[in-house]
Amino acid sequence: MSSLADLEARIENDEQNLNQFFLLLMGAIVMLMQSGFAFLEAGSVRAKNVVNILVKNVLDCFIGALIYWAFGYAFAYGDVSADHPSAGANRFIGFKYFFSIDIDDGTGFFATWFFQFVFAATAATIVSGAVAERCQFGAYMIYSTFITGFIYPVVTHWTWSGTGWLQNQLIESMHRHTYDADGKLVYDVDNPVGFVDFAGSAIVHCTGGIAAFMGAWVIGPRIGRFDKEDSTMPGHSTPFAALGAFILFLGFLAFNGGSELAIVGGDHAVVVAAAFVNTIIGGAAGAIFAVTINYVVAWIKGEPRYWSLLVTINGGLAGMVAMCAGCNVLHQGAAFGLGAMGGITLMWFSWAMKKLKIDDPLDAFAVHFGGGIVGILATPVFMNGGVVHWKNCADQKDAYSAAFPAVTNPDAEGYFSCDHFEYKVFAWNLAGFLAITLWAGGLSFLTFYSLKLLGILRVPKEDEIKGLDVGKHGEPAYPIEAYLDGQIPNVPKFAEDMALAQRRAD
Repeated sequence: MSSLADLEARIENDEQNLNQFFLLLMGAIVMLMQSGFAFLEAGSVRAKNVVNILVKNVLDCFIGALIYWAFGYAFAYGDVSADHPSAGANRFIGFKYFFSIDIDDGTGFFATWFFQFVFAATAATIVSGAVAERCQFGAYMIYSTFITGFIYPVVTHWTWSGTGWLQNQLIESMHRHTYDADGKLVYDVDNPVGFVDFAGSAIVHCTGGIAAFMGAWVIGPRIGRFDKEDSTMPGHSTPFAALGAFILFLGFLAFNGGSELAIVGGDHAVVVAAAFVNTIIGGAAGAIFAVTINYVVAWIKGEPRYWSLLVTINGGLAGMVAMCAGCNVLHQGAAFGLGAMGGITLMWFSWAMKKLKIDDPLDAFAVHFGGGIVGILATPVFMNGGVVHWKNCADQKDAYSAAFPAVTNPDAEGYFSCDHFEYKVFAWNLAGFLAITLWAGGLSFLTFYSLKLLGILRVPKEDEIKGLDVGKHGEPAYPIEAYLDGQIPNVPKFAEDMALAQRRAD
């Protein structure tokens, strides 16, 4: 018969294995989001560029995996021990575990690595849609490598590593107020202000979104995109885009729920379930508000009114992005409100991009940066224990006096002090958002502008007009031969008509 200690050890081992399996399962579903991005982007570009965008999506996975294995994970989570001569660098960047050297596979490293990798791949994939149909293949490989291997990992180190400066600030006054037995003010060392971003509204989506903006701005619009006031370049397959959206909606459940990192023990299962529910509510609110605003604005302007599928899709995605920061700490009513704000912000950002004549074929910036702003700034306000639950100073003082009746002068220095902890959380999130935006946006701009100066960012005009599938990949997505069963030499008129139809579609 096993001893009690053996039984407890087996239970602990089973819990660890189940939690690792949970991470692997959630990571696999998040990796499926690459398929969602692929279908959404393929459906949103013209038929002559479908293969080009799909190749980039495939390589986001495979190049990203190698780069994250070689460098990304080390920069993100490779903290050295506290007694290391360079331990101070842990607050900015990690520098251990390059190429998985010196890993401890008894701590669940492999499951953790895989889950963090699929998040890194997501951040890089956001950018490809913004520069679609005119970006050089080599330039894509360079910027994707830089985002996956350096820009994004440093951001995750600041926030999710546990030692980075955004999650491990050392300012004494940035802790919650508490009082000793004599009623004197002390700071609760176990309750510091931290950066609230559970699943990455800012860490993943603002990072990817601002990089997408810089890419679209520097590379310039597609030929003919803004030649006329009402010029549009619709994608070639709305059903593809819709299929991609449904895959992404599923992926977001794992993206947000899986960020709990465990399912067994404590209240992990409750948190995961709450994240699922809030994510779908936020997405629903974003979709409904976006499509309604799109319809109503057209009605007010006297323009043709449509219930747009693509606007509905982007609204749903923006709402889910807004949920990433606080899906674990929001009431469902707050989730609805933040999702709605995500849909509204999407529409405003999309409109602003068009006014600025910055061509973003998939509204990647509006979806991810717009939704990310809402999540990272509204969560500290509306979350459980957020600004909306702050007790004003008079109520705090009354509670203090009731708890310490022997203190005759609570206003004396070192005794009662009004605690603005909830506002400090908001301020810290704002500071983190600005730091992430400046870091990711600045480095992305330098990357894209350097590629432009080197003349390797944008494809030649002739290639852009003809399309990138045949000229760059030799694999058209819809070859004429597939329609004619190899009989092209015998039916030249049909081939000519097909080519004419393709030019008109483009």
